[in-house]
Amino acid sequence: MADAPFDWSIGLLPAVISALFIFLAAIVRGYSGFGFSLLAITSLSLVHPLALVISAVFMMEIAASIHMLPSVWREVHWRSLMPLIIGTAIGMPFGAYALANVPAAPMKVALAIFVLTATSLLWRGFALQSMPSRAATYGIGGAAGLANGAFGIGGPPVILFYFASPAGNAVGRASLVAYFFFTDAIGLGVLATQGLVGLPSLTLALLLLAPLVAGVWLGGRSFKSADPQTFRKWVLILLALLAVATAVKAVFSL
Repeated sequence: MADAPFDWSIGLLPAVISALFIFLAAIVRGYSGFGFSLLAITSLSLVHPLALVISAVFMMEIAASIHMLPSVWREVHWRSLMPLIIGTAIGMPFGAYALANVPAAPMKVALAIFVLTATSLLWRGFALQSMPSRAATYGIGGAAGLANGAFGIGGPPVILFYFASPAGNAVGRASLVAYFFFTDAIGLGVLATQGLVGLPSLTLALLLLAPLVAGVWLGGRSFKSADPQTFRKWVLILLALLAVATAVKAVFSL
C-alpha cells in the first residue's frame, strides 16, 4: 500500500482539530512515557487516511522520544531495556505471522483482558520484590514483539513490567521513553520497506510538530511535580482505559 497523499485542502477546522488531538496525546506521552500512538492514531484517523496517519505517528513518536531522552537518559534501566528490545525484535515476525493467519479481534480482546487483570493486581498493591531474571525479561520482550507484530499494540507488557518492578516511577518512565524510541525506529523501518513512509507522512508529522513538542513539554513538567502515588494511579488508569478502548474496537470489528 502506497503512502496516501497529503490533502492540502482539508480546511482550517480539521487542521486545528488534528493539532488539538496531537497536543492532548503528547501531554499523556510527556507525563507517563507511553500512550501516544494509540491515542494519536485513533483520533487522527478520523481526519486523515489511516495509511498516512500510521507512519506520521511513528515519526512523531520518535521526535517525542528524542525530545525527552536527554532529560531521562541517566535514569534508563539499560540492563533490562536491551533484553526487552531484543526480545521485541525477535517476537515481531511471529506476531506478523499470527496477523496473517489468526483472527486479530479475539487476540486483541485476550490482550485487553490480560492487561486489565494485571492492572487490577497492581492497583491492589501487587509488586515484584526484585527485577525479573534476564530470561524472563527476554520473554516479556518477546510477548511485546508478538503483540506489536500481530496488531500494533506492543507497549502493555513492557509498561506492566516496569510498573510492577521495584525500579521506581522515574526509572520506569525513562526506560519506557527509551524503549519506544528504539522500537518505533524499528517499526518505521518496517513501514518503509512496505512503501508506507514518504513525503506525505513526513509533511503531516512536520505540520504537527509544534503541538507535539508543546504537549510533551507540558506533560513532562507535570510529571516533575507529581506525587509518586498519584503518578502511579494515573498510569494504571490510563493503561486500563487503553485496554478497554482496544477491546471495544476489536469487538466492533468482529
